[in-house]
Amino acid sequence: MKKYRSGSKTLMLLILVISAFAVRAQGRRTGKPGQAFEVQITPYKTTMKADGRDTVLIAVKIIDIEGNTVNNTNNLVSFTAVGKGKIIRISSADGQTLKAPVNGQWQLPAYHGECEVILQTTTARGAIRFEAKSDSLWTGSTDIEAVWPGTAHPVTRVNYIPQKVKGKILGADISFLPELEDKGIRFSDNGIPKDAIQILKEHGFNYIRLRIFNDPAATAGYAPGKGFCDLEHTKAMAKRIKAAGLKLLLDFHYSDTWADPGKQFKPAAWSGEDFNSLKQSVYDFTLKVMRQLKDQGTAPDMVQVGNEINHGMLWPDGNINNLDSLSQLIYAGIKGVKAINAHTPIMLHIALGGQNSESRFFLDAMAARKVPFDVIGLSYYPKWHGTLADLKNNMADLASRYPQQVMVAEYTQLKREVNDIAFTVPGSKGLGTFIWEPLSTWEQFFDADGKTNKLINVYLDIAGKYGIQ
Repeated sequence: MKKYRSGSKTLMLLILVISAFAVRAQGRRTGKPGQAFEVQITPYKTTMKADGRDTVLIAVKIIDIEGNTVNNTNNLVSFTAVGKGKIIRISSADGQTLKAPVNGQWQLPAYHGECEVILQTTTARGAIRFEAKSDSLWTGSTDIEAVWPGTAHPVTRVNYIPQKVKGKILGADISFLPELEDKGIRFSDNGIPKDAIQILKEHGFNYIRLRIFNDPAATAGYAPGKGFCDLEHTKAMAKRIKAAGLKLLLDFHYSDTWADPGKQFKPAAWSGEDFNSLKQSVYDFTLKVMRQLKDQGTAPDMVQVGNEINHGMLWPDGNINNLDSLSQLIYAGIKGVKAINAHTPIMLHIALGGQNSESRFFLDAMAARKVPFDVIGLSYYPKWHGTLADLKNNMADLASRYPQQVMVAEYTQLKREVNDIAFTVPGSKGLGTFIWEPLSTWEQFFDADGKTNKLINVYLDIAGKYGIQ
């Protein structure tokens, strides 16, 4: 997930790409609470079968700068679908329905700030770009993949039984920490200077998540010339995490820069490799990282093989349209982890908090190919991934349907509510949560000068409520 950091006087844009659902700036870029600011879209799946029949509901809302629906507006919204899909219906809460474009355009007022779109695939596989625009508002858009699932070819003959991860997880992804410290930010709690990791521990956190890139120092990498989130920075952070007595989740992006459902770029060093060489590179890189972390006494306690991979990874070879190839690349990463420690739990991370149909599509495809893993990780950002009820229903269904444990691997908003859902999944199969970058992004725990604010105290309550140790 790629996000921004807000400073004391300005909004500092680091990267504004959130899963596949990027919001494009258009027209006015400022707004007030209660004033129409953006066209928000929530697609209930972004992977569809290219059979000419599969459909998806896309919920559309006019929201203000705080993300609240503006229900006193009827903005005219224009919709487009480009690629291997088409709009077949638009409806509004006042009963208006369009089943065909008018004068070549799909347009409908968002009655009380809301309407719905039904999109359908063709029989061709490939990308669909959907956009919803309204004058002077930010545009809502998403990328949808139309796929042919094909016949599954298992990566192994072994019938793997997922291992159970013991204990509950109250975690935080703080991979930005070395960058913030490099900028001169120092952290404190109640006026006492402390390591940010120690502050989190004292407020109930027991796990830290770190992302790792292949060559982030490259010109087109995540941190040109500086290499933040490379192996050496990861090793240094791992020492701090373990010294504080916390556990470590390592998140392999398998890229020189951000990887998510909207982009999964190969590392430059692997460009041009044939498929067998690419699998070997995944294995070798994973093995090297795991070995060096183990050798310094900081072996990860859990590993993500890929980041938000519901549209695949290492494109084009591992695109979701190539499910067999994707499963083999995932398996290469898993084997690299297991070669160092056969008991390290593996998470597969998908950005589908409230999107049950797509979650099941991906997980069914992995099960059919016998990909051995232990934890289902979900991203949940309500603006893109549905309501709290959607999240709760999805987690409950996945827990009952699959043998793996489930957890929220990324979120920021609705802190109490998300944790209540994650820790009360039926069958005691909910592991917990990882909040995304609470040091420096949305609803952050620290002010711009590094001082804790009241939001961090929410986690003392959560830790106490669920017995986090």
